[in-house]
Amino acid sequence: MGSSTVDKLQAFTEALSILGSDSAYSPTRRDEARNVGILFKKSQPRKINCSYACSRRCRESSRKNVCKRACKSCCARCHCVPPGTYGNKGACPCYASLRTHGNKLKCP
Repeated sequence: MGSSTVDKLQAFTEALSILGSDSAYSPTRRDEARNVGILFKKSQPRKINCSYACSRRCRESSRKNVCKRACKSCCARCHCVPPGTYGNKGACPCYASLRTHGNKLKCP
C-alpha cells in the first residue's frame, strides 16, 4: 500500500473511533449533522411583499402599470425595493444595477 492509502485508512479509522459504532444512529448525532448542514447552506434573502412595495414605489408614476411590472421583476430578482417614490437607489445596489437589453436602467 502507498503512503496516501495508509493515511486515508488512518483518517477513516480515527473518524470511526470518534463517531463510535452505535452513535451514528442516535438522535443527537442526526441533529448535529442537520445543524452542520444548515450552517453551510447559503442564506436565503429575506422575502418581501413585492406587490405592496412596488405599489408604494410607483404610486406617483404617470404610467403606474408599466412601473409596477418593471418594479416587480426587479423586486423578484433582488428582494429589495428602494424607499420612496423616486431615487434612493443606493439603498438597493442590485435593484439599481439591473439594465434592459438597450442598456437603460430597468428598475423605476
